[in-house]
Amino acid sequence: MYPRYPKSRREMLSRIGAGFGTLGLASVLADQNLLADPALAVPHFAPKAKRVIQLFMPGGPSQVDTFDYKPAIAEHAGKRPESVDRKSLRNTKNGLMPSPFGFKQYGQCGKWVSDIFPKVAECVDDICFIHSMHTDIPEHAGAILMMNLGSLQPNRPSLGSWLVYGLGSENEDLPGFIAMSPHAQPRGTLANWGNAFLPGSYAGTYINIHQMRVESVLKNLKNSKWNPDQQRQQVDLLERLNRLHIEQQPDPQLETSLKTMEMAFRMQMAVPEAFDTQQETAATLEMYGPSEYAKGCLLARRLIERGVRCVQLSHSIDGYDIAWDTGHDDIVGGHKRLAEACDQGIAALLKDLKQRGLLDETLVLWGGEFGRAPTSEGQKGRDHDHYGFTVWMAGGGVRGGMSFGATDEFGLSAIEDRVHVHDLHATILHLMGIDHERLTYRHSGRDYRLTDVSGKVVRGILA
Repeated sequence: MYPRYPKSRREMLSRIGAGFGTLGLASVLADQNLLADPALAVPHFAPKAKRVIQLFMPGGPSQVDTFDYKPAIAEHAGKRPESVDRKSLRNTKNGLMPSPFGFKQYGQCGKWVSDIFPKVAECVDDICFIHSMHTDIPEHAGAILMMNLGSLQPNRPSLGSWLVYGLGSENEDLPGFIAMSPHAQPRGTLANWGNAFLPGSYAGTYINIHQMRVESVLKNLKNSKWNPDQQRQQVDLLERLNRLHIEQQPDPQLETSLKTMEMAFRMQMAVPEAFDTQQETAATLEMYGPSEYAKGCLLARRLIERGVRCVQLSHSIDGYDIAWDTGHDDIVGGHKRLAEACDQGIAALLKDLKQRGLLDETLVLWGGEFGRAPTSEGQKGRDHDHYGFTVWMAGGGVRGGMSFGATDEFGLSAIEDRVHVHDLHATILHLMGIDHERLTYRHSGRDYRLTDVSGKVVRGILA
């Protein structure tokens, strides 16, 4: 979709641009609103973090089988105490089911971690675990949107879009917000990294990292007809034509189009370099491991290293967009397999950021849209639990080696220092130097913000 030129001008641009890499890539960016404004904004106060990596686990990881150790479940196995007799998505009435995994203590903080995350367990002294998360509904689509947009409906800007809107990008050659996943896009698709009513320049760029060939990361990166000098002349010519048009008739969409074409040209050089992981040492590649999610973790480090403001890396496996939802049928097989696919890569990311001096200014967030009940569903599964679940953060101004908040003795409901998703978002913005109540955008007669009309900074986790 071209900007609203007179018809003859659209036809002219179509004829000039047909078949050429720069304009082909520009059309991809413009059609999907994937260009981030490179202009740097000023934070409200001194930030602790400059960038965010969100390790998103769609489908609902079970807190009591990963990071929220609850030995009382085994003591009351098969029973259904009053405290866990709460309505769930399927409203199952089964009793408590002990975790099939062992737990051990790690680090100086003595954190209990499940055996399915042995590599992440090595990093617990750098991690802040929030065990008292809760959200509004136990249904995937709405809860995923809430975690990413702060809303149950797909009509609000995403967290990454708000960050780029508030802070801009540090790299003029790459988008400010990039979303990635192996195989399938997480449920909610474009809304998870979309801009909604914010200007299109603040939306995220989605990349499927299943086949990590540089030429398949984004289309039209290579031009088979013109060399870079000729493309530079093409872009300059179009800019002069567009400037003449703007002088006669100011057009904000045309201004955005100019930025799109310019970034598209620069991305042809920047993207292949940023996504070429073969530039890494053999030791680094071995540390991350061969899994697709591990490759995504390595790419996340390379992108934030180059000034990308926000990277979202979702975990999908075998084309299943809400992978952790396999917990309904088989906690043992499903959660173990999923953890094995991401454990090494996540731990390598934390260690790599730390040894490069990047962790202090990079906020890493891990978690799904909700958790899973300590009671059983069927013989080996667990139903959704939105009453209390775990996320964790590392780096970027949060206290490492601590657990904040708590669920009840069986791990179902948050009962101590409860943290809503709005509170989590307010805290992330605070760490990035943004007052969540001041980051607003006027739309349809009212001021909108990421945290809606709620949210408070969780100051107990701040370093």
